[in-house]
Amino acid sequence: MEKRTLTPVVHRLELPEGDVLPLLLRRLRDRPGLLVLDSAGGSPRHWSLLGFDPFLSFDDPRVAPTSLDGLESLLSDVRLAPGSTAEEGLGPFAGGFLGALAYELGVRGEALDLPEPAWPQPRIVGGLYRDWIWWEPASEGPPRAWLIVSEDSAHGMSAAEDAARRAREILRLIEPAPRAEEWKSPWPLEGTSEAPGDRTVPRKTHCARVAAVRDSIGRGEVYQANISHRMISTAPSDPLELYLRLRETNPAPYMGFLRFRSGEDACALLSSSPELLLELEVDPLGQRIARTRPIKGTVARGATPEEDARLRDSLLTSEKDLAELAMIVDLERNDLGRIAEPGQVTVGPFPELETYAAVHHLVADVRARVASAATAMDVVAALFPGGSITGAPKLRSMEVIAELEEEGRGFFTGSMGFLDLRGHAALSILIRTMVHRVQEGEAAVSFHVGGGITWNSDPGHEDDETLWKAAGMLRALTSSGTSPVTSPVDSQAR
Repeated sequence: MEKRTLTPVVHRLELPEGDVLPLLLRRLRDRPGLLVLDSAGGSPRHWSLLGFDPFLSFDDPRVAPTSLDGLESLLSDVRLAPGSTAEEGLGPFAGGFLGALAYELGVRGEALDLPEPAWPQPRIVGGLYRDWIWWEPASEGPPRAWLIVSEDSAHGMSAAEDAARRAREILRLIEPAPRAEEWKSPWPLEGTSEAPGDRTVPRKTHCARVAAVRDSIGRGEVYQANISHRMISTAPSDPLELYLRLRETNPAPYMGFLRFRSGEDACALLSSSPELLLELEVDPLGQRIARTRPIKGTVARGATPEEDARLRDSLLTSEKDLAELAMIVDLERNDLGRIAEPGQVTVGPFPELETYAAVHHLVADVRARVASAATAMDVVAALFPGGSITGAPKLRSMEVIAELEEEGRGFFTGSMGFLDLRGHAALSILIRTMVHRVQEGEAAVSFHVGGGITWNSDPGHEDDETLWKAAGMLRALTSSGTSPVTSPVDSQAR
C-alpha cells in the first residue's frame, strides 16, 4: 500500500433526541464497510462510533493481514498530518484500523497448534478507515455528535475537494428529519422462531469437558481454563435488524456490528460484549495508560428484586468466583507488566460487581503506565487473547482448550475495536457474540458460550452458567422476544 497522510476535518452534527444508533444504521446501511462500536448499556457507558467507506477493506484477501505484525505494517504506511489531532471534536478515534481479531491469531511469537473454526472465518476483518461518526450518550436532549471526513494525500491536490464531496454525501443521508418508520422497533422480525439455539455439544459432553479441566488442574498443568460450547440457529436474513434486536435484549457497554466476507459467504459480527480487553490512551500528564477489565464470576438475574439481591450478594461472597477473578487479575498484571514502566501496574477496587440484562458479573480494573519503548501493537499483543477467556497459564490453557473443544473459536473470544494513528486503542473481548452467515440464500447464526473452570467447579452448574449467558442472544432470536432458557431446570432439558 502506498504511504499516505490523513488530515481529519470535523463537522458538528445536529441529531434528534433519543437513541440515534438505529436511525444512523438504517440510513447508512448500504455504505461499504459499515461498522459500529456501540455503548448501548451497562457500565461503564462511553462514546459510540460508526465507521464506513474504508480506504483499505480487508474483504479483499489480497490485502487483508493475517497477523498482528501484518496489521501493524499496514498502519505504519499511514500517518496523521502534524497538528491535526488538536481539532476539537476529533474524539476517541483518529483514523486507522477498525475491525475484529480472531482468537486463532494466538499469542504473538508462540507457535500454537489451534484448530480451525467450524464456520471458516478470516483472521482479521474490517479495514483502514478515514471517515466516521461518533457521539456521546446524553441523559437529556440530543447527543453531542460529530462527523469526521479526512483529507487524504493519496488524492494529491484534490484531497480537500474529495473530502468535502464525501462529507456532503454523508450529510445528505443523515441530516433530513427522521421519518416515523425509521424509529420503528425491530420486533417482530421475519426469520425468528420460538425455539432457537440448537447445541452442537450435548450437556453431558460439556460436563465431561469440565471434569477433564479439573483433572488437568489436579495434575498441575493449569490453574484454570475457559471452556465453551457452540450453538447454532436459523436467523433473520438481515443481520442489521437482528443486531438492533440484540442491543434491546442484551445491552452492553462494548457492543459491535460489522459486515465481512468469508470466501463466497456474506457474514456479520453481532456482539453484545460486556468485557474490555484494552483501552490505551494518554492521560492529562502525557502518560500512556493501558487498562484491561477482566470478568470472572457470573450468576443469573433473579425473578424478583429480592431474589436478584440475594443472588448478587451470593456472587460477591463466593470463594470460588473471587479466587477465579484473583487468578486472572494476576495473569493480567503479568501480561501488562511486560510493556509497563517498572512498578507501574495497579489494580482498582477488588472486586466490582456489574449487572446486565441476564446476569451479574464480578470484574476488576487493571492499569499500567506504558513504557516508552512499547508500541501500541506491543500492548495489544501482550494481552491478546484475553486471559479471562483462556485461563492460566495462558499458553497451556489454550492447548487444553484446543484439545477439548476440538474446533476453533473464530471471532469468539477474539477482539473488536480500533487501533488509531495516534497509538490509541479500544478493544473489547468478543463474548456474547454471534456470527451471522448467509449461505445459498439461507441465514443462520453461530455463537459460543462458556466459562472459567477451577478445581471447585461443578460440571452441572458450569453448564447452567453457559445458558444464562446465552439468554440475551436467544431472546433476540425468538419471535416473542423471550428466552427459551429461563432457569437451571430448563437448561438441563436442553
